[in-house]
Amino acid sequence: MDKIILDKINNTGDVKKIPENELPLLSQEIRDFLVEKLSVTGGHLASNLGTVELTLALHRSLDLPKDKIVWDVGHQCYTHKILTGRKNDFDNLRKFGGISGFPKKSESDTDCFDTGHSSNSISAGLGMVKARDLKGEDYTVVSVIGDGALTGGMAYEALNNAAKLETNFIIILNDNNMSISESIGGMSKYLGHIRTMDGYLNLKADVYKQLSGQTRVIEKIRHVKNNFKQFFVPGMLFENLGITYLGPIDGHNEALLEHEIQEAKKVKKAVIIHVLTKKGRGYEPAEKHPSRFHGAEPFNIENGIPAHHRKVAAYQDIFSTVMWKLGERDPRVCAITAAMADGTGLKRFRNKFPDRFFDVGISEEHAVTFAAGLAEGGMRPVFAVYSTFLQRAYDQIIEDVCLQNLPVILAIDRAGLVGSDGETHQGIFDLSYLSSMPNMHILAPKNKWELSDMLKFAVNFDGPIAIRYPRGEAYAGLVDWRAPIEMGKAEPIFEEGGVLLLAVGSMVKTAVMVREILTAEGIPCSLTNARFVKPIDEEYILSVADKHPLIVTMEENVLSGGFGEKVRSLLGNNRINTRIMNVGIPDQFVTHGSPETLMSMLGIDEKSIAQKIKAELNAMEGNR
Repeated sequence: MDKIILDKINNTGDVKKIPENELPLLSQEIRDFLVEKLSVTGGHLASNLGTVELTLALHRSLDLPKDKIVWDVGHQCYTHKILTGRKNDFDNLRKFGGISGFPKKSESDTDCFDTGHSSNSISAGLGMVKARDLKGEDYTVVSVIGDGALTGGMAYEALNNAAKLETNFIIILNDNNMSISESIGGMSKYLGHIRTMDGYLNLKADVYKQLSGQTRVIEKIRHVKNNFKQFFVPGMLFENLGITYLGPIDGHNEALLEHEIQEAKKVKKAVIIHVLTKKGRGYEPAEKHPSRFHGAEPFNIENGIPAHHRKVAAYQDIFSTVMWKLGERDPRVCAITAAMADGTGLKRFRNKFPDRFFDVGISEEHAVTFAAGLAEGGMRPVFAVYSTFLQRAYDQIIEDVCLQNLPVILAIDRAGLVGSDGETHQGIFDLSYLSSMPNMHILAPKNKWELSDMLKFAVNFDGPIAIRYPRGEAYAGLVDWRAPIEMGKAEPIFEEGGVLLLAVGSMVKTAVMVREILTAEGIPCSLTNARFVKPIDEEYILSVADKHPLIVTMEENVLSGGFGEKVRSLLGNNRINTRIMNVGIPDQFVTHGSPETLMSMLGIDEKSIAQKIKAELNAMEGNR
């Protein structure tokens, strides 16, 4: 389909040349473009469809890259990328070597801050404002934050600090009543109340329309509008904090958005523009099912149905079923999510046991301490969370869970390489930081049955425990190996001497393929499922070390502080000279791309590992 207006936009600033009467058509062409491209590549569709006019207004009102836009999370930046010279790169969106699905300073000087996690945009923007003023520079800083991100405590810390400003700082509250799933909690209700104040909205619009052009009268009205707002919008949270509040306004009225942004630029303090948008706007399947199109897989444009039907159960499906069964058997079992009920597989538990299901919003720190409180009260809380987001609760895990040795279960989803979302979302650090915490116990299942067994074990364990499992298809191999879970005990699978593959969780599947390659070449190879990363099975490792000239540890985690380092330390402390090779992720952030591509790039796929082992064996032979 031809994009008559969009074809005119090839570089930053081109959108300012588009006549105002052509902007509605441009908005539609951008939406059509996004649907066409993401139906093939996948990506964050609903959030981007909802922010088209807002992004156009920002680009027409600001001078990029001199002015700065900080996108909270950043998954709504696709229109921004289209308007800044990256339109032709969308065929490779989120693919290895292609453009990221999030802001990246390395891609464009119009991306001023790399984001990917929630609730940090106001803090970052405030820092830029202070840097600007300290250096005597002159540019506008805008932080765009969603209503879902306002459930995160960091946003309020920043708002509290921003209230002291005596210089311009614009905060745009993109209010679509959604985070990934529907927003919950007090802030959602507060914003919902403002949304529905039709009398206030209509009266305000009519007054300004009637007085259009009468600047002096409008200015007089502004002097008394705080009292006007207090009457119609009880509480006025932002104004009471000391932050000027503008809105709420229609987030799909580009001309009105431009006007409000220009007005906000005149305010010598922090100012919030409250914008009402609709997630998925312009594409009916995404409007009806915004959660499904948050991070969409490739889909059929006509009906929105995924192009590739999943035939094999994912780890999230296994987790969902087991949690539902545990909820039936044990009334102590509770489930907690940080706005990810669908993604983590807790929807079924929520529907069956609503009184024992808690969605705390995008607030992982609170979720962990809340779980600690539930555990102290005699419950068995399971906090299901993506590995990358659990990082935000590091202090709470130590202080509120481990220090008190409370039976909190961390179900760590999307552990390891998650692929297309890139650096900010790879779950490659959890084994390292959790291992450093006293009283923490860490398990990783080799297949779908072991995930079930580990969850049942965890519910009956009296202490902090974490189970980490990868995204996607659950491994269904090694069905005949299902020894009972025992604390700190590994599971030997093949015992043949020679090389010992000591693999953690998802890497057991890879180890099976490595073993096939080596045995086909006449190299004897044992394979053991580590099961526990903390405590490691010291007794077993010490007992088999002298039977294997080379031990290869395998983990989908950074090497620094990981499982392999623990095994190496154990052997060294016991003066055992068995050679050891640690296979894992180097000390680096990992870009976006398919997990298979990334594993090959990092040298942790089966072919690369087999080659490394053969090279090591040859070197050992040469040193004899």
